[in-house]
Amino acid sequence: MNLSNLILVALAAGIVFGALLNGFFPALILPLDDYILAPVGQVFLRLIQFVVVPIVFSSLILGLTRVQNAARIGRYLLRLMTGYLLTSTLALLIGMATALLLKPGIGLEGFATNAAMTTNTPVSLRDWLISLIPVNPLEALTGGNLLQVIVTGVLFSIGIGLAKEGAKPFILLIDSLYLISERILSVILYLAPVGVFALIASVIATQGLELVARLFFYVFGLFLASTLMIGVYVLLLFALKGEPRRFFASLSESLSLAFGTASSNAALPVVLREIQEYGLPEDIASFAIPLGTVLKRDGSAILQGFNALFIAQVYGVPLSPSLLLAIALSGLLVSFSTPGVPGSALITMTTVLSAAGLPLEGVALVAGVDRLTDGFKTVLNVIGNTVNAILLNYWELGEKEKSLESKN
Repeated sequence: MNLSNLILVALAAGIVFGALLNGFFPALILPLDDYILAPVGQVFLRLIQFVVVPIVFSSLILGLTRVQNAARIGRYLLRLMTGYLLTSTLALLIGMATALLLKPGIGLEGFATNAAMTTNTPVSLRDWLISLIPVNPLEALTGGNLLQVIVTGVLFSIGIGLAKEGAKPFILLIDSLYLISERILSVILYLAPVGVFALIASVIATQGLELVARLFFYVFGLFLASTLMIGVYVLLLFALKGEPRRFFASLSESLSLAFGTASSNAALPVVLREIQEYGLPEDIASFAIPLGTVLKRDGSAILQGFNALFIAQVYGVPLSPSLLLAIALSGLLVSFSTPGVPGSALITMTTVLSAAGLPLEGVALVAGVDRLTDGFKTVLNVIGNTVNAILLNYWELGEKEKSLESKN
């Protein structure tokens, strides 16, 4: 049995085990979760995160040094951001339309909503842009901020291009770092079924399935919206001649890991390896995939729009055009700044609710089932990121064909 199938089996077994604990052995939940399930799951996530920064940093430098063209890198960035903006907007609109159609919050009663919710003052665009520039390259690499890691990698690549022959020893070192990180990852992935089992069993055991039943239309709505957006990407793959069946087969381990860990960052090293095996050129993959992991959050875009309308329906807030516009604009902006870790979209949702004038207490309604829906939202994040990278490659191939035709 290959790793992706093992992860899926571990997921199913974890759900069954957690449900049994919750339903028949409630006294065992606390000790098992505190001393076995939660620690094992966290250890696995930390091991995966251990290789994220070295793989992203080294693959980015190796990819960009092969490009050796600042104008080309700028073109990559412009085209990626165009694709991100269009597809994230579509994802947000699908999430809002699904909430308007299903009305999951209408008639929902009996939930405690007095949880104290706090929201930080949103960071200004100016301060956010300044924070992308690391003060110290070592601090950027040790801090785990992937945007700063990407900026550091780009700056080092520029320096390598200017140093030319003098940079060869450093490139050999980076190449070795990449190979070593890949080997460490292959060892860590042997633990994936155990880690995924522990993570999902912990959630089901502590939350139970009763809450899912009460919020059935909420969970179903998010699943439906995510599935519709995946359908859009399948159609786009057909249009790009990207062979959707081979695409999903190539990314089976990445998608299984994304679903089990609910973390785009955790799945990133495997995505980088598998998308190159699928056939995406290394220079595009090493630039587009880490950048998309940081910025491309279709799952978050759907969640922001869907959750805001769900909470408005629960509290009976009239859905005026100005409210819908506030949700759409703030949800789109927030989706680009959501960290790739479990539950992060729920945390950033307070910004959207504040912008739309909706009660922050509404977050408490969905906090219990967020981890259960986080898995398929993360799968959508990975698919959206990789398909946008394939779209970039399609544009670049078209550019090459045009240049060849003009020469002939």
